[in-house]
Amino acid sequence: MTGVPASAAGGSSQASPASQTSPGPQAAQAAQAAGAVVVPSEVTADAAAIADPEDAGRPPRGAKLAAAAVNQASVWNIANLLTMLRLILVPGFVALMLADGGYDPAWRAFAWAAFAIAMITDLFDGHIARTYNLVTDFGKIADPIADKAIMGAALICLSSLGDLPWWVTIVILGRELGITLLRFLVIRYGVIPASRGGKLKTLTQGVAVGMYVLALTGWLATLRWWVMAAAVVLTVVTGLDYVRQAVVLRRQGIAERKAALEETQA
Repeated sequence: MTGVPASAAGGSSQASPASQTSPGPQAAQAAQAAGAVVVPSEVTADAAAIADPEDAGRPPRGAKLAAAAVNQASVWNIANLLTMLRLILVPGFVALMLADGGYDPAWRAFAWAAFAIAMITDLFDGHIARTYNLVTDFGKIADPIADKAIMGAALICLSSLGDLPWWVTIVILGRELGITLLRFLVIRYGVIPASRGGKLKTLTQGVAVGMYVLALTGWLATLRWWVMAAAVVLTVVTGLDYVRQAVVLRRQGIAERKAALEETQA
């Protein structure tokens, strides 16, 4: 006799899944007393592994695909969507800026609206990503690209139309590209944090460029010249400050590595 029906042992004819997979100590003793053969769950698992050795130690089927889907879904968060919107606005802004020869006040007003939306999203996407833990590799790469793309497009369009001297565009874009390259060069020693001066520079640049995008006349046209002058000064001053921070950071990093190497050798 190899087993006893459940009804004969006084149990229910239908067992719960938990009891089927892992019988408790009392149930096992009762079954053994009745002459039943109890197979532990560990034995059945080992038997399954022996039956198909290649499956032993592998994660469940579809686990990698599910993990990849979760990681991919995390890219589609509100912060990254705002960054994508800013990237999409760049060609739209250029088209509006150059429509009808680039001097139609109505088209320039629409271009200003696109530029304003891009600058506003720039203020919020990074804050949202840090506040709600939505920082992704895509955001780290796309956010600075979107920032420089919209500002660069506006400056180049303005200089091409003769509204802004080319040297202003060269100074601002040269500073932005130079500081970005400098950050990558010293990243092995640490990260240069964004300063208040840098944030004020970004805000002043946005206001100045926005005023130049609009077809302003009279005292507003004079005012925008002064705002752009302040933006250029902040651009140069904060750029020099970033260079100073990069030099200090590099020296500290080299000194710390040298001290660590001497301590290891000692």
